[in-house]
Amino acid sequence: MQEITLNFGIIFGILAITFGAFGAHLLKKYMSADLLVSFETGVRYQMYHAILLVMLSQFLNFENSYSNYATIALIVGVFLFSFSIYGLCLSSTFGKKIKILGPITPLGGLCLIIGWTLLLLAYFN
Repeated sequence: MQEITLNFGIIFGILAITFGAFGAHLLKKYMSADLLVSFETGVRYQMYHAILLVMLSQFLNFENSYSNYATIALIVGVFLFSFSIYGLCLSSTFGKKIKILGPITPLGGLCLIIGWTLLLLAYFN
């Protein structure tokens, strides 16, 4: 699980930098200010959690089931939260909003909250 956590942290970090540059340089020409702010929120949360996952891969005891479930919840949460925001922003910008992505974003946020809560439980166990 340690290797999986590290790999996802690194991949999420690479993608956050890539998407951040993409939004700042290319999408700024096409996206409304509100959509750009939303896109940047997805990038920011993705980078926060990429850094967290890299740190957890080095410091967390993966023999504790709370630790394993926490990292899974964080990985799923980043994917659902940030990538649904990217999809909503891009689809809205180019005229074909994918409405099904709207309810996925809060589910991703809930997974992030669960992940952080499980980290707290892992600390106490």
